[in-house]
Amino acid sequence: MSGAWDRGQAGARWLGTGLLGLLLLPVSLSLEVSVGKAATIYAVNGTEVLLPCTFSSCFGFENLRFWWSYNSSDTYRILLDGTVKNEKSDPRVRLKNDDRITLEGSTKEKVNNISILLRDLEFTDTGKYTCHAKNPKENFLEHQATIFLQVVDKLEEVDNTLTLIILAAVGGFIGLMVFILLVKKLITFIIKKTQEKKKECLVSSSGNDNTENGLPGSKAEEKPPTKV
Repeated sequence: MSGAWDRGQAGARWLGTGLLGLLLLPVSLSLEVSVGKAATIYAVNGTEVLLPCTFSSCFGFENLRFWWSYNSSDTYRILLDGTVKNEKSDPRVRLKNDDRITLEGSTKEKVNNISILLRDLEFTDTGKYTCHAKNPKENFLEHQATIFLQVVDKLEEVDNTLTLIILAAVGGFIGLMVFILLVKKLITFIIKKTQEKKKECLVSSSGNDNTENGLPGSKAEEKPPTKV
């Protein structure tokens, strides 16, 4: 009786796990929005900067809506609003609230790009920029990703002297170890060849008759018997 009860519990657990997997599967295949690996982008005042954003969906998409928003300590506004009809159509802008912004989007090579280019940067442009997307095939669930823009006077030069010194030291150590290994192999080879030569000489010497003149490595000539 207890065995049947245990089997029933195990079956219920397997069923529960399967149902949970089915519930989580759409989430794992849902729309994903990315602004790259960099959490912060630095740009010089008066220049331009590309704010990256791409999206992907295993379900596919149709009439996908996307928009960019700006958020600072005291301001929130929509910068740009657009749509992507399908995988073969490039993104289109429906609304733009800043003439300095240009959509750099494209769906070529299956890279769904909805990045924007912001020109003539000002210090007041510093803040959070969020890329949003909604896919009708996912009941218009919203997905988003945020990147922080910091507008500065000038970009600081990174001093790589210490890094170069460390790389040079590591490279020199590795080179030295390789050289030592090569020398060790060469010495081992020479010793092995020398020992083989000595063995050959010993074998050759043991087969020679040196009783005539006592010189090593020489062979005595036989003399005819003296006639009386």
